[in-house]
Amino acid sequence: MSGDLEDKPQPLVEHLIELRTRLIWSLVAFFVAFIGCFAFAKDLFNLLVVPYKWAVIWAGLDVSKAELIYTAPQEFFFTQVKVSMFGALVIAFPVIAAQIYKFVAPGLYKNERQAFLPFLIASPILFLIGAALVYFFFTPMVMWFFLAMQQAPEQNGIAISLMPKVSEYLSLIMTLVFSFGLVFQLPVVTTLLARVGLLESSWLAAKRKYFVVVAFVIAAVLTPPDPLSQIGLALPTILLYEVAIYAARLVERKRAATALVEAGESADAGKV
Repeated sequence: MSGDLEDKPQPLVEHLIELRTRLIWSLVAFFVAFIGCFAFAKDLFNLLVVPYKWAVIWAGLDVSKAELIYTAPQEFFFTQVKVSMFGALVIAFPVIAAQIYKFVAPGLYKNERQAFLPFLIASPILFLIGAALVYFFFTPMVMWFFLAMQQAPEQNGIAISLMPKVSEYLSLIMTLVFSFGLVFQLPVVTTLLARVGLLESSWLAAKRKYFVVVAFVIAAVLTPPDPLSQIGLALPTILLYEVAIYAARLVERKRAATALVEAGESADAGKV
């Protein structure tokens, strides 16, 4: 009897084996991307420094005199490691997302897979849009705000200059990128919830005034303590909330139209 039980399929074990396989492929993709990024870590960091150069120019300062410093021997090395991990996560994300989809897809119906796939494509695109907004606009604006606080010697007899550390600058830009990237997922999340019937556009519209307060609280938590970055994150968040309401309404209209078609087909079949 015990032998018969052992020969029966074990669904949980099979799922765990499948999960392990997907995790291994994701980790391999991340590790390979990390090695490649680490080989060009300085070049990647120099690319991230470009917004700081723009801020220096906007502040009317001499770019040749602008510099980033590190105060511990190992600081720049670990900064390069963090840059490589950041780049590897971005590069390996399509593979990781594909592995997640392959793990989840067998448990979904065909129409559910077809509905889920567009969101899987839209998510990284929206994240990249948020990251591009940070790179080309908000990081230069934030750094310009901080550079404007410098004091020349003739103002009070003492020069006060900004000399950013490489690790702190990287932390700033990574925080902004992840903050904006996550916020730009709002339409994807709300649309998915609307498709499964957990959210309604009318409820989202009714809670609009509360969300405005929540948006500024989220911006205060996720961004540095300066008004430019906080307002810069809060305003797109509020705009994306309006996009989310509109997307939820489209889902509801499509669902209602589908229900009418199915009701008509059922009525025709009943007459036959």
